Amino acid sequence: MFVRITADSALRPNSLRDLGLTSESNALVSLSEFSYKKGTEIYGEKEPAEYVYQVKSGAVRSYKLLSDGRRQIGAFHLTGDIFGLANGAEHRFTTEAIVDTTVRLVRRQSLEIVAESDALVAKNLLSMTTNNLQHAEDHMLLLGRKTSLERVAAFLLEMDNRLTASGVIALPMSRRDIADYLGLTLETVSRALSRLHDLGILGFVGNTQRQIILLDRNQLASLDLQP
Repeated sequence: MFVRITADSALRPNSLRDLGLTSESNALVSLSEFSYKKGTEIYGEKEPAEYVYQVKSGAVRSYKLLSDGRRQIGAFHLTGDIFGLANGAEHRFTTEAIVDTTVRLVRRQSLEIVAESDALVAKNLLSMTTNNLQHAEDHMLLLGRKTSLERVAAFLLEMDNRLTASGVIALPMSRRDIADYLGLTLETVSRALSRLHDLGILGFVGNTQRQIILLDRNQLASLDLQP
């Protein structure tokens, strides 16, 4: 259910609730919900950008296939995140469910119509667009200016901020996904994680090594801050 809330301008809107909408009170807003199996496409590159999506459960990756066949992941969308807010008529990325995932969606046109008369919705849509641009800029700097160890450190700090529960980072994505996000090879990511483990910066929980404990955040952050 959508409920109207009081928005804090210092907070990044990261759920459809933050747009200040109520499906019951606004006939223009119609919420739907769909589930996708692991690896299933949600929408494809160059498809019409007709909907805005929110991850209810699971995780989603946005990516492009490059001319040489490589995959470049642009973003990971986790529980509560909104995605698909395109700045044109078509999607520029393909999105897939990383694991079994459920998403909510609302027609983009509905949001745009509501934004014309609701200053809170208009403000939050602009804030979301600005933050998406900032993420793209940060990602570009990460790919272009950091060593492999620094890239992995930056990724772990990002996931620590977004995923940590009870001190454990439970990664839904594979090391291949991480490599394609950071512009590295699978082997390089594995070596970097092993190096951080050997340095006592992180520990692994379980056999899959997708659950990570950060043992020394300050040292990890110092790697991310290196010029």
